[in-house]
Amino acid sequence: MSALTHFDVHGQAHMVDVSAKPATHRVAIACGSIQMLPSTLEGVESGNARKGDVLGIARIAGIQAAKKTSDLIPLCHPLALTRVAIDFEAIKPAGERPAAIWCTATVETTGPTGVEMEALTAVQLALLTIYDMCKAVDRGMCIQDVRLLEKRGGRSGHFIAN
Repeated sequence: MSALTHFDVHGQAHMVDVSAKPATHRVAIACGSIQMLPSTLEGVESGNARKGDVLGIARIAGIQAAKKTSDLIPLCHPLALTRVAIDFEAIKPAGERPAAIWCTATVETTGPTGVEMEALTAVQLALLTIYDMCKAVDRGMCIQDVRLLEKRGGRSGHFIAN
């Protein structure tokens, strides 16, 4: 494993200098899910949630979160994002599988550093927004499995999760 890049030779935290890195096209895709009661999923899908269009609001929250990542994570660089897409998939309960909503975020830029943190942040905030909008009927929802699926561009090359 390579050295952690957010620490200098004295062990002090610092923002990595990316000024010498070339601007390349970069893409990151992250995902995660929120498990819920089947009745909660039905309410989200039917559009009958008391607070309105749950997935529409969650999509906007995810996009906003990607754009604000450097405000939330101290050593992230502010980036000019060229694309943020948030997609949802309803998972119906079956057997042992609980009802859930999967969220996938795709974030792109052309720049000297990657957009993995932006994609991960987008997923987390989109799922938290679903929780916020549905908590009145289901406080037992569980956010899980948030992870990076794929990353393209930059010196470290292409990454695809197992």
